[in-house]
Amino acid sequence: MAGTSSGIVAGLTAVALAAVGLLGYQARTAVPASLGRPAASASPSATATKAPRDPGNPTALPGGSGTGERIVYSVDDDRVWLVDRTDQVVRTYRVDPGTVDPPVGTYWVTSRSSATNGTDGTPIEHVVRFTSVDGVAIGFSAAVGGERAAAEPGLRTGGIRETRLDGLAMWEFGTVGVKVVVIR
Repeated sequence: MAGTSSGIVAGLTAVALAAVGLLGYQARTAVPASLGRPAASASPSATATKAPRDPGNPTALPGGSGTGERIVYSVDDDRVWLVDRTDQVVRTYRVDPGTVDPPVGTYWVTSRSSATNGTDGTPIEHVVRFTSVDGVAIGFSAAVGGERAAAEPGLRTGGIRETRLDGLAMWEFGTVGVKVVVIR
């Protein structure tokens, strides 16, 4: 009887594992491509159209910037919006971009550093990176001294500089995996 019981348990275990494997396969193949996350250095397809703006409120979150928790960055307006899960803007502010802009698209925060030196030699803090363009890391940061160092002419920089107060807000909001939407 003991041999029969262990045979039944082994059979049921095999059937359960096969069912879980099948369900996992079905779930993976049923996920829409739009939910996939591009690699950190991938260049999403860019669109030339500018996201709709509210002419009466230039700091309002532009339309077409997605839904849910996200960081929205406008390369044309040099502005960031931190948006919570209920689509409410919790903070917006102007930034000073580097010389290399990220392409329009959707990214995710891939890494963070509490303090380092920027590619221009400026000591920076609260670094929140989300992509790279031709080997240049792109991310948000705050200069420790408050201003950029004089960069060498022609130096390619991807640091999107914030004030120290805005940088702290980004650091608290922009954890690894948070969506970043780049718009025109």
